[in-house]
Parts: sequence; C-alpha cells; structure tokens
Amino acid sequence: MKVNVQSVNFNADQKLIDFIQRKLDRLENYYDKIIYADVFLKVQNTSGKDNKITEILLSIPGGDIMVKKTCKKFEECVDECASSLQRQLIKRKEKLSTHV
Repeated sequence: MKVNVQSVNFNADQKLIDFIQRKLDRLENYYDKIIYADVFLKVQNTSGKDNKITEILLSIPGGDIMVKKTCKKFEECVDECASSLQRQLIKRKEKLSTHV
C-alpha cells in the first residue's frame, strides 16, 4: 500500500515515517483492497501536552475512511488511529460479505 506522509509545521524523521508505514501495512491483513493512505501530522501551538494531531485518510473502494486523533506523541496517535481503522475495516468487510 502506498502511504503518503505530510507533516505540517515540522519535519518528520525517517524513524517516524517507517513506524507509520509498518502500522498501516498491518491493516492489509484485515482488508486487502486498500488503495493508499494519506497521513497528516500536525503540531498545534497550545499550552496543553496533547498538541500532536494525526489524521489518516484511507482510500478504499466504495468510499474513504478518515480518522483523527490528538495525543502527546505521534506514535501514540498512529497506534490509536490504526486500531480505529482496523475496527472500521473489519466492519466494512463484514458488511460486504453479508451483501454478496
């Protein structure tokens, strides 16, 4: 799967990009028709500790899936987004299998 990572207001290091790629590659175990993933990493200028925002747009046939999480670390956000996407992909696959 093609993963496009865009970081806003900072430069993402290669270690973070590799981590995102590994996490999103695991989603193909649950749904094999994923076309690509767009990942947006943003840092908010707030006084709170939860200032890292991660948005993942997953392109699949029949419509896209979008998740957005705010956390202290990008790795934590990517973990939460991936588990949320996993649940949605399983639900989508079950829906498709009942209609066939």
